[in-house]
Amino acid sequence: MKKLLLVFCLLLAATAACGQPARREPPRPFPIPPDVEVIRDVEYGTGGGQPLKLDILRPKTPPKEPMPVLVWIHGGAWIGGNKESGIRLLVPFVQRGYFGATVEYRLSREAKWPAQIEDCKCAIRFPRAKAKEYNIDPNRIGVWGSSAGGHLVAMLGLTATAKELEGTGGWPEFSSRVSAVCDWYGPSDFATIGNFPSKLKHNAPNSPESQLIGAPILEAKDKAANASPITYVNKDAPPFLIMHGDRDETVPINQSEELYEALKKTGVDATYHAVQGAGHGFGGPEIMKMVSEFFDKRLKGGKKE
Repeated sequence: MKKLLLVFCLLLAATAACGQPARREPPRPFPIPPDVEVIRDVEYGTGGGQPLKLDILRPKTPPKEPMPVLVWIHGGAWIGGNKESGIRLLVPFVQRGYFGATVEYRLSREAKWPAQIEDCKCAIRFPRAKAKEYNIDPNRIGVWGSSAGGHLVAMLGLTATAKELEGTGGWPEFSSRVSAVCDWYGPSDFATIGNFPSKLKHNAPNSPESQLIGAPILEAKDKAANASPITYVNKDAPPFLIMHGDRDETVPINQSEELYEALKKTGVDATYHAVQGAGHGFGGPEIMKMVSEFFDKRLKGGKKE
């Protein structure tokens, strides 16, 4: 009888869990090396009246000179994901003298566009406001993200002068401009994302893009354009590194190709790398070497360690 009762309770708990909307996945533990300090859940602003948080990573023995900043924006189709996913990626940079931050932002089931970019812009203004306290260089802030996070970092790079996207989350006297963008397989043009083969039906009324803007993207073209990085391409954008798996069946590779071509046509310093044989996600020493060299050149100016 006790065993039957236990099974019933487990089934009941599982059923209840399945009925809950997908939001922020629990963090996956990652061992922090002894030379890195992590400060979790630092409130950087507000969104919709609720506190927004980020995790800070910094060297335990900070350099004397102000540090460059590298900010990670997580993916998850704007529906899920967790800022913790960026910790393992930022640790090697922090060990080389960077100040790192991984950012929480409102998901599409919490708030519709442009809430997400408003939060991310606030997360860039925050370290600028705290530059002296954290010993960072406010003129050397880079951003890096994957999938939905790739979309958001591209938007950060392209909308420095779009005042209508700044939001009211905090630190309005500071700029949200960034100095370098690494976009990993992010959507760039909601008008074309559904034109190519994909596991996802991007043009569907319940697609991640449609949920983000609160309407079917084919029926709300102005809203879709407002949320598309390609709309904002301009000659004053910072350098971009765009990377995309050539077998990505979730976000079509045309999204990165179109953004790269638009940036180059406008005269932006942009590099594009198609990762051979990779799907929606990749890594490894060669990939990380390219990312490291990109940020070191743009944020450290070739300075030796």
